[in-house]
Amino acid sequence: MDPLKRVPVREQEPEVRAHNFEEVCYGYNMEEAVEEAQRCLGCKNPKCRTGCPVSIDIPGFIENVKKGNIEEAYKVISLYSALPAVCGRVCPQESQCEKYCIRGIKGEAVSIGKLERFVADWARENGIKPTVDVPKKNKKVAVIGSGPSGLTCAGDLAKMGYDVTIFEALHEAGGVLVYGIPEFRLPKEKVVAAEIENVKALGVKIETNVIIGKSITIDQLFDDGFEAVFIGSGAGLPRFMGIKGETANGVFSANEYLTRSNLMKAFDEDYDTPIVSAKKVAVVGGGNVAMDAARTALRSGAEVHIVYRRSEEELPARAEEVHHAKQEGIIFDLLTNPVEILSDENDNVTGIKCVRMELGEPDASGRRSPVVIEGSEFVIELDTVIMALGTSPNPLISSTTKGLEINRRKCIVANEESGQTSREGVFAGGDAVTGAATVILAMGAGKAAAKGIDNYLSEK
Repeated sequence: MDPLKRVPVREQEPEVRAHNFEEVCYGYNMEEAVEEAQRCLGCKNPKCRTGCPVSIDIPGFIENVKKGNIEEAYKVISLYSALPAVCGRVCPQESQCEKYCIRGIKGEAVSIGKLERFVADWARENGIKPTVDVPKKNKKVAVIGSGPSGLTCAGDLAKMGYDVTIFEALHEAGGVLVYGIPEFRLPKEKVVAAEIENVKALGVKIETNVIIGKSITIDQLFDDGFEAVFIGSGAGLPRFMGIKGETANGVFSANEYLTRSNLMKAFDEDYDTPIVSAKKVAVVGGGNVAMDAARTALRSGAEVHIVYRRSEEELPARAEEVHHAKQEGIIFDLLTNPVEILSDENDNVTGIKCVRMELGEPDASGRRSPVVIEGSEFVIELDTVIMALGTSPNPLISSTTKGLEINRRKCIVANEESGQTSREGVFAGGDAVTGAATVILAMGAGKAAAKGIDNYLSEK
């Protein structure tokens, strides 16, 4: 064993997984997990923990993995995270906990995410669940949205003794975990449903098919006896480019495309929820959602192009997702920007007109701004375009709630440390506040809001 090198993780072969929706990564077995855990230095001042938005005691759980005491490792993680099997799969550990790993200075960082996944999977397979043993408080809290921020906030409040009810607009709980992230990255029944059951085991109630702002308003929740409300409704409103031809048949938002595939099982012939069968697809964008949409379209039998206006260095997606996409045969058309979507007399997409770009001076974000190369227009012939350009919060809640301040991006304004909004008793966090971000950042916001709600109700 080379202490400077990670224990490799077993995966499906690219040529096999490109044709199925089964999970790409197999994860560690017990022997591999213990061997990888041995690489952890057990730092007295663990920098890795400062990189974790929910402050998991990383050396604490890994020390238990070293000893083969996986149940105790799970108990440690459960003190901080309601969704360890999810985070172990989809968190950008390379830019968070693993980025600060001391072992990574002279070698490869400890594979913290894969170890967290192993512990959570072991606990599920062995029937180990988180427990709560605190006196019940006679106070009701409503949580809007059952995505990562809502589940985290609800779970933490339940551990404090509050009577918590989650209200979910869709017919199935999980938010972006069920509608946004594909099965091959995050299995729904095996992982997401099990994590949600763990939250329910803490005493949290979940009501689905309830649209806050239509079915019931926040004011009515207060009238019904809830003493605080947390808004974790995410950012599900898709953005488009505003270019000519964008309303043609065969143009989708990534949000719609992934929802129909992930939540409505459009990829499965046994489900009566088909999506248009595409032969050649362009996915516009370079983030994780773009990779998810592209890899989903590929598995549905299409030739797939990622069209992104900057270079590979500027791709915002996780390096692992880009690597997997390339392995599977997705074509990257970089420094390329669409200017028009072409269609036939029946308004069906036939192609996408693009221009070549080059990188100029850095923009406000620090990335070099793409500049059009004059006379570089060309056409990619295809039948489907998927726009993966980000999302913003749906304004339904803010428009039906008195005294709730929003910013110019239509995001709810909330205190970063407590989640408190401009409306007394109303807290918010996750994508509804920040715009589209990562699962773990949404969880961190849910955790912070749970503390803020506890402080608020303790003073009433």
